[in-house]
Amino acid sequence: MMSDNKKFSDDLDDMLGDAKEGAKKAADKAGDFAEGAKEKAKEFANEFSEDAKKVLADGKNVAIIAHITPIGWIIALVMNSGEKKNEYASFYIRQVLGLGILSLLSSLIPGIGWAISIIFTVLWILSLIGALSDEKKPTPILGEKFQEWFKSL
Repeated sequence: MMSDNKKFSDDLDDMLGDAKEGAKKAADKAGDFAEGAKEKAKEFANEFSEDAKKVLADGKNVAIIAHITPIGWIIALVMNSGEKKNEYASFYIRQVLGLGILSLLSSLIPGIGWAISIIFTVLWILSLIGALSDEKKPTPILGEKFQEWFKSL
């Protein structure tokens, strides 16, 4: 019986040693995996950062964003602020601001406000088409005035 207990104890020690060795190998593999994942995450972050810089450098993207809702206009304004101000983006930020203000004011006119708002919607579409076509096209009638009035943007 004593020899059976010794044999059983030796078997348990061997199994425990194998388990420890297996756990160590698993921990090493997990560490290697984590290190690889960390490197890939760094590469992805760097690529994303470079792509974001390219998007911000392109005034066309900012100009298009300015046309998409008032929140889009605010985002475009923030994206275009600072040292790297893009003149193309600034042009369309001013256009959209002028159209937005006049559209808001025209909606306050009872009776014909809706008709004037339709005209401003058409002008907004023309402005968006200009932004998409890489040309600085002022909106008809007041586009040049918008540039003059909001030149600080």
